[in-house]
Amino acid sequence: MAYTREETEDVEVDYPIQQLWEGIPKAIAKLEWTIEESNQEKHYLTLKTQGAFLSYPSNIKLFLTPIDDKTTRMLIAGETPVTTVTSVLEFRRTRERIEQLIVALAQHMEKQQQSQQQQ
Repeated sequence: MAYTREETEDVEVDYPIQQLWEGIPKAIAKLEWTIEESNQEKHYLTLKTQGAFLSYPSNIKLFLTPIDDKTTRMLIAGETPVTTVTSVLEFRRTRERIEQLIVALAQHMEKQQQSQQQQ
C-alpha cells in the first residue's frame, strides 16, 4: 500500500523577495532538482527532487511572501510517496530534502552577497 509522507517548514529570511526569487533556480540547479511549476506573480514553485535506490523523488512546494522590504517568509511543503516496504528507509527523507533546499539556498545567497560587497 502506498501513501505520502508530508513535512512543512516555515522560515523567515533576511533577503528581499525578488532577490530570493532570482536565487532559487540556481540553488535548485546545484541540487540537480527540477522546477515542475513556477508562478512569478504569486511567488510559487513546485519542485521535484531526485530519487535514489529504493527511494521515490519528493515533490516540494515553495511559497514566498514578503514581510517587509528586506525580509521574506518561505513556506516549504514537501511530500514523498512511500510504500510499506520503503517506509522505514524513507523516514525523515522529506525533512532532509527540505533542509537540503534551505542550506543550498542560504549558501547561494551568501555567495551572492559576498560578491556584491567585493565590487
